[in-house]
Amino acid sequence: MSKPDNEHGFRKLPLSHNSADSQASALRLVLTLFPNWEKADGQIEFIRFKEGITNTLLKAVKRRPGFTDKEIDDEAVLIRAYGKGTDILIDRERETQSHSLLCQRSLAPELLARFQNGLMYRFIRGQVCDSEDLTHERIWRGVARRLAEWHALLPVVAASEPIASNAVDFPSGSFLEPSNPRPSAAVINSITPSKLAPNVWTVIQKWIFALPTASELEKKRKNGLQRELERTVAELGDLPRLGNDGLVFAHCDLLSGNVIVHPRESGAPPSVETISFIDYEYATPAPAAFDLANHFAEWGGFECNYGVLPTRSVRRAFIEEYIWCYASHTPLPSDMDRQACADQLFKEVDAYRGVPGLYWGIWALIQATISQIDFDYASYAEIRLQEYWDWRAEGEGTREQEGKERPLRERRWAEE
Repeated sequence: MSKPDNEHGFRKLPLSHNSADSQASALRLVLTLFPNWEKADGQIEFIRFKEGITNTLLKAVKRRPGFTDKEIDDEAVLIRAYGKGTDILIDRERETQSHSLLCQRSLAPELLARFQNGLMYRFIRGQVCDSEDLTHERIWRGVARRLAEWHALLPVVAASEPIASNAVDFPSGSFLEPSNPRPSAAVINSITPSKLAPNVWTVIQKWIFALPTASELEKKRKNGLQRELERTVAELGDLPRLGNDGLVFAHCDLLSGNVIVHPRESGAPPSVETISFIDYEYATPAPAAFDLANHFAEWGGFECNYGVLPTRSVRRAFIEEYIWCYASHTPLPSDMDRQACADQLFKEVDAYRGVPGLYWGIWALIQATISQIDFDYASYAEIRLQEYWDWRAEGEGTREQEGKERPLRERRWAEE
C-alpha cells in the first residue's frame, strides 16, 4: 500500500465512486491504494453488501492462488460510498475523526483511505447480525460489553474537537429552499448551550433546520418538531448521568447490520460472543441512555416489529451486564455502587424510549426527499414519529384519558 497522506495514517484519494459504473470506479480506487494488486497473480473480486439503506458497501478481495479464506480476508478492503445528499445528515469530517479515534483504541478496523464520496477500510471477519440475532442472549450480552467499552474508554472531548470552519455545510443543490438562511454552528449548538458540541441534540437540531418548507403543511410540521425537540431537551438534556457532563461517545446507529460477531473456534458456542461495531457515521456524544434505547429499538429491524423488543427483565439484564463492564474500565459516580447505577440507567433508558422515534423520524423525512435508494422513507418516517407520539401520550396519560388501546410498542416495553 502507498504511504499515508496525514498523521492519522490514511490516504486521501482524488477519486470518487460512481454508482452507475460501480465496479470500474471501485477498481480504480483499489488499484490506486494497492497498485501491486494489478499485476500480482489472482483475480480481484467485488462483493456487494445490502444491509444498509443509505450507502453502497463493497468488499474488494484479491484471490491469490494458494491463500486460505482467512488470508484473503486479512487483506480485503471495504469500500463504502455515501448515499446521494447524505452530507446534509452526516458530518463526514466528524465521521473520519471518529473512525480514527476508534482505530487508536483498537475498536474499529484500520482506516485506509478517504475518497471524494466515501471511505476505504479493512474488512472485519465475522458474521453480520440480523435483527433476530440481537435477541439471542449470548449476542446481546456481547453487545452490552462492547457498548460499555465504547462509553467508558472513548473520550468525549476528542469526539467534539471543533472543525476549522464555523459554517454548517448544507450542500448546494440540496432541497433546502434558497430563501432559508444557512444556520451557523453557533445557532445549531444553542439548543444545548452548556454542552459539548456537536452532540445528539445539536445533530437533531441541524436536521430540523434541513427539513423542507415548500408548503404550509411542511412549515407547520417543521415548527412542531422544533417545539418537540426543545421540550425533550428541557426534560431530558440535563439529567445527571454517566460520562462527561452526561455525555458518552455514542454509536447512535446500532442496528443489527452494524453488529459483527467474531469468528470462533469449532465447538459449542460461548456463553457470550465477542462483538465489534462498524459504520460510525452517526457517532457523536450522547447520553448513554439514548444509545441503549436506540439499540433496543433496533431489535425490531427496519420492519419495526415491536413484538420482539426486549422486555423489562431483558433490558435490566442487558444494563447490568453493561454497567459491570463499564465499571471495569472507568470509575462509576462516587455516590453509587454498580447495582444503584444499573437501576438508575434502567430508569433513564425507559425515559428515553420515545426519543429514537423522533431522531429517526426526522432523519427519514429528509431521506424521503434526497435518497435514490428503493426504500419507503416517507412511510418509515411516519412509523418512527408515531413511536414518539405514543410515548408522549403514555407519559402524559392522554391515551388512557381518551380510552384508546395501548400501542403494541408501549405494551411490549412494559412487559416484565
